[in-house]
Amino acid sequence: MLAYVARRVGVALLMVWLVATIVFLLLHIVPGDPAELLLSTGSTAPDPAAVASLREKLGLNAPLHVQYWDYLTGLLRGDLGASLQDGTPVAEQVALRLPRTLELIVTAAILATGIGIPVGVRAATHAGGLTDRIATGLAAIALSTPVFVIGTLAILLFAQTLKIAPAGGYVAFAEDPLRHLGLLVLPALTVAAPLTAVVVRMTRSAVLEVLERDFVRAVRARGVAPRRILARHVLRSALVPVVTVTGLELGTLLGGTVLVEFVYNWPGLSGFLVRAVDARDYPEVVGIVLTISALFVLLNLVVDLVNAVLDPKVRLSA
Repeated sequence: MLAYVARRVGVALLMVWLVATIVFLLLHIVPGDPAELLLSTGSTAPDPAAVASLREKLGLNAPLHVQYWDYLTGLLRGDLGASLQDGTPVAEQVALRLPRTLELIVTAAILATGIGIPVGVRAATHAGGLTDRIATGLAAIALSTPVFVIGTLAILLFAQTLKIAPAGGYVAFAEDPLRHLGLLVLPALTVAAPLTAVVVRMTRSAVLEVLERDFVRAVRARGVAPRRILARHVLRSALVPVVTVTGLELGTLLGGTVLVEFVYNWPGLSGFLVRAVDARDYPEVVGIVLTISALFVLLNLVVDLVNAVLDPKVRLSA
């Protein structure tokens, strides 16, 4: 098991290095001068003095291998550069906004798994029945509805009509815990809706597949109670693909919360990325892309380790 963990950690570190290298190369392979591209405004050519100053500020005058070394050593120190707009360290801005996005995603994941797994199990154990048809129907609707539509409908229903939740905004937890949680509810539910649908469908399929295995039939033939079979034998095997797919979906959500944060005016990392791209702020864009990529790799590592705990075959192969 330790060898498996060490191997997966090594692969994760390699992936982070590859992503960082690819981002660096893409920025230098793109035709044209990066400084000119950043300063250009429509058809007007940028001032040569400003271009020269920006090239010096970004270190673009140094040889490529020197730029790459400075780039990697800066990342190892946690230095993502400074914003071209106001000069603030990008790492500080990421550290400020990243917890807000993670809070949104983690809350959505808790809601999705807390609702999706029991509903999926119920649908599988009553396959073809009313519960199954309702669950699969609602899951199909949630998956086919764009997230910004879900967000807009949630605001109209819960904030405008029923008036039981605020329409959007952000207040720090330390400032007002209850209002913070109230403002978190609708964005988290909006993010959780499609993820819950995925969890329901995956759990249903996995449980149905495990219920048909020979070892489950053998346990059932010995007269073991159905609830005991489900809890001790079926769920452990069925959760492996559910955990894998949920982890991958969470990784997708890291880059897919832009619309939700925009609809609810939630000041997370996604809105920061949109602002950086719009302002052509090279250090901010690179810092955010690397942060999201590293989190995606870390999430996949966690999924692999959880699967190793749940699935004996993974431990034996390690």
